[in-house]
Amino acid sequence: MKILISLVLLVSISCPAFAQVKSLVHKEEKRRYLVYTPASYDSQPQRAFPVVFNFHGSGMTMAEQMLYTQMNRAADRHQFIVVYPLGIKQDWNVGFGMSYLEGSDDIGYTEALLAKIRQDYRVDSQRVYAAGLSRGGFFALRIAAELPQLFAAVASVGAPMPEPVVQHNSKPANPAKVGVLLIHGTADQVVAYGGKPGGYLSAEDSYSYWLKRNGIAPVATSPRTEGKDVAWMEQGNGEQSVALVTVREGGHTWPGADPFNVGLPIGKTTRDMDANEAMWQFFAKHRR
Repeated sequence: MKILISLVLLVSISCPAFAQVKSLVHKEEKRRYLVYTPASYDSQPQRAFPVVFNFHGSGMTMAEQMLYTQMNRAADRHQFIVVYPLGIKQDWNVGFGMSYLEGSDDIGYTEALLAKIRQDYRVDSQRVYAAGLSRGGFFALRIAAELPQLFAAVASVGAPMPEPVVQHNSKPANPAKVGVLLIHGTADQVVAYGGKPGGYLSAEDSYSYWLKRNGIAPVATSPRTEGKDVAWMEQGNGEQSVALVTVREGGHTWPGADPFNVGLPIGKTTRDMDANEAMWQFFAKHRR
């Protein structure tokens, strides 16, 4: 499930201003992260800003996630802070390949990192969100399951609900509701849209899982379409929404990003939607 970005991509895009590499120590381990503040941050010194955590895929770095997703552009348009955490060995603990309980404490790290961001920046604590690609998307869903008291909504690209997260949260300690946006391509050859027994639910079953967890009664509705590639299905309870965006023939990619080919079965990148814009419009409806 590894995603690698070519060096050509990395050197072809200059690192944007205002992005800073920082670190904190969590459980005796130095953890690094990138923080991007929009241009308006310094010009509006009395304002508290929303925050989006953007988690990389397995094998990627925080800089690669920033450069590939280009979320900083949306941050400038909509005036929010973006945090790009780095996982230990470029991975996140979702119960695959490591013990869910004994593996890296990425949930604790996320809590500590959010506390640090709140200390160092002007943060609107009601508007904290998480997004991720592939393994980072799986982890964003773990955050939704275990830290709903801190995050108002999450978005996952190419990563439905991990079965270990379902199993370990059958009786959630915190039943708070959280908005969930799932984006998945039907031709994804890295993480299957139809799920993997013992690994992760299908995209459609993940949608049903979050409807039930949020207490939203499923209603038969027709998805809205965007262009020829994108079908958007969404239901809500007046405060939280759950949405499934199905990208027809879409690959293991971030919709709207620059396509790339490194010899892996990454597949097609749709131009019928901008994932960053879609995520922000979804996030903006949610408050903690």
